Amino acid sequence: MNIDISTKHINRLAIPALISGISEPILSLTDAAIIGNIPINTAESIAAVGIVGTFLSMLIWIFGQTRSAISSIISQYLGANKINEVKNLPAQAILIITSLSLLIIVGTYPFTNSIFKLYNASGLILEYCSEYYKIRVFGFPFTLFTIAVFGTFRGLQNTFHPMIIAVVGALTNIVLDIVLVYGVEGFIAPMHIKGAAYASVVAQLLMALLSAYFILKKTDVPLMVKLPFNKEIKNFSLMVLNLFVRTLALNITLYFATRFATAYGKNYIAAYTIAINLWFFGAFVIDGYASAGNILSGKLFGAKQYSDLIKLSNTLIKYGIGLGFVLAVLGGILYYPIGRLFTQETAVLDEFYSVFWIVLAMQPLCALAFIFDGVFKGLGKMKILRNLLLASTFLVFVPTLFLLDNYNLKLHAVFIALTIWIIARGIPLIIKFRKLFLPLTQKQ
Repeated sequence: MNIDISTKHINRLAIPALISGISEPILSLTDAAIIGNIPINTAESIAAVGIVGTFLSMLIWIFGQTRSAISSIISQYLGANKINEVKNLPAQAILIITSLSLLIIVGTYPFTNSIFKLYNASGLILEYCSEYYKIRVFGFPFTLFTIAVFGTFRGLQNTFHPMIIAVVGALTNIVLDIVLVYGVEGFIAPMHIKGAAYASVVAQLLMALLSAYFILKKTDVPLMVKLPFNKEIKNFSLMVLNLFVRTLALNITLYFATRFATAYGKNYIAAYTIAINLWFFGAFVIDGYASAGNILSGKLFGAKQYSDLIKLSNTLIKYGIGLGFVLAVLGGILYYPIGRLFTQETAVLDEFYSVFWIVLAMQPLCALAFIFDGVFKGLGKMKILRNLLLASTFLVFVPTLFLLDNYNLKLHAVFIALTIWIIARGIPLIIKFRKLFLPLTQKQ
């Protein structure tokens, strides 16, 4: 099988995936920007959105790893010309993951205050966290359903339909945010932070409905679950388990970052919320090319085309670093307007501007880490990703954060530690990839 790894084909996969990917942080950025401009309790409101957003991102990333597992298996079977053998796998995976999401709602809803006290939230911030989470959590099953469908599309080398779904969801969220947060005089009373939560849930429901429609209309993959379980369900479960542990380590990083930022005070956590959401935005932009790596590496690996796999990685490195520099330069040009887009609070902006340059400087480094992360997911090498995240989190990030915090560097400590953590994630993956596949290319 001749698998196309031309620049044109990579962009055909990466650009829709890029557009699709940034819709996720746009949901959080929209909430932060809209809420950051309400006239009452601005810092507390932004802080609450940031804390809840961190916790929900943890849940979504942990349980949303079905996307990578499904994509890896389907793309490898597609490369090996055996796709019919795994067509019933996505429906079974979706059933498993959405069932778990319902357990998460039941298990967290009664303990909302206790959960966010762990993030150092108190007083009005804790109250807002509770209000926001108790609405937004009901969008969790819809999000996981959509993520699983996106994984199926990716495995089939299709990033176009996920892009359409994601764009519609993001636009819906933006419109509803404005209407529900600020209200419409004479029709809808301002709902403030609750309005932002309702807007997100409606957008997530719409995306799930569109995902079901497109997977049934545009593919022959069924959503009706049929037993017995597919032979790959065990491999799928092991992949998800390894990714679960890996993502748990990733979110421990975000937990400590958020916890420390919250402890510094409301202006610091508000500034951190803006900065970390912009970091997420950059990550998801770069993730477009990581997705292309995920999709094509699985197919090439299934077809045993190792030389092309090396060529693909070299191309993706160039694109990723280039895109990282573009993001850094654009952020530098728009340095001060970006901050004012989210809030007019001078104290919050001062703290944000003091660390935003670190977020921009790490973008090329993020590109290397995220792209090879995507490649290894496509290869199904989840155990390697698990071990590396555990090491970079507990042996690099946590000690660095505690050390720098000891020197009272505050948000600088958080973002410098994140930068070193990114380096510890990216460089070993490049080395491991070449050790695995350069010898195989010499045998062909």
